Amino acid sequence: MIHLEQFIFNPFQTNCTLVWDDNGCCAVVDPGYKDAEREKIVALIQSKNLTPVCVLLTHGHFDHIYGLADFARTYNIPIYMDKKETYSFEHTNPYVCGNYGLELPVLPGEDAEIIDCKEGDIIKVGSLNFEVLQTPGHSVGGLCFLERQAKVLFSGDTLFAGAIGRTDHPGGDYDLMMKSIWEKIMCLDGDIRVFPGHGPSTDIATERMTNPFLLPFNLPYDDEE
Repeated sequence: MIHLEQFIFNPFQTNCTLVWDDNGCCAVVDPGYKDAEREKIVALIQSKNLTPVCVLLTHGHFDHIYGLADFARTYNIPIYMDKKETYSFEHTNPYVCGNYGLELPVLPGEDAEIIDCKEGDIIKVGSLNFEVLQTPGHSVGGLCFLERQAKVLFSGDTLFAGAIGRTDHPGGDYDLMMKSIWEKIMCLDGDIRVFPGHGPSTDIATERMTNPFLLPFNLPYDDEE
């Protein structure tokens, strides 16, 4: 069985999720915590007696990685990501950070274990199996992580409730974004719960039918009359 707890971190209201199985093996998705925010996630790990085994990084934009190096180093665990996202690491805009009173994030050092992910890879977190979906568009190496049995998808900034990710950052590509959404996400079962990088959760069926950014392709409601 899957368990998860979602946190909202930093001025960009980035979702960070701790996900674990019945035996307490856990992963953190997009550790964007800053400073004192760290204690919230550490407290949950301790209270639930969880064992972190990896970081799942949907993409490398700065608001998703403020706690990345710290978390991986603290628990001595690997980071699963598309290594093309080092492009996003390197193109963090200090002007944007400064406007929000933020410094540049600390990046993983040479001692960090970064595991390059590709389409269809399976990342085991105890009894949970996260399938890698490569979904470029918001960034050059964006990923989604799908637990098919639990019907849970971590969509990063590719798909939101009622919206899609922006594509005007360095490495963004609108055509690739739409291709990723339609070929990798909208074809999934409708009852799969979607946990985006920002905002509330949703499900595939709702986004198929109501997401205005997917017009004119929305599927109609069933009409039984």
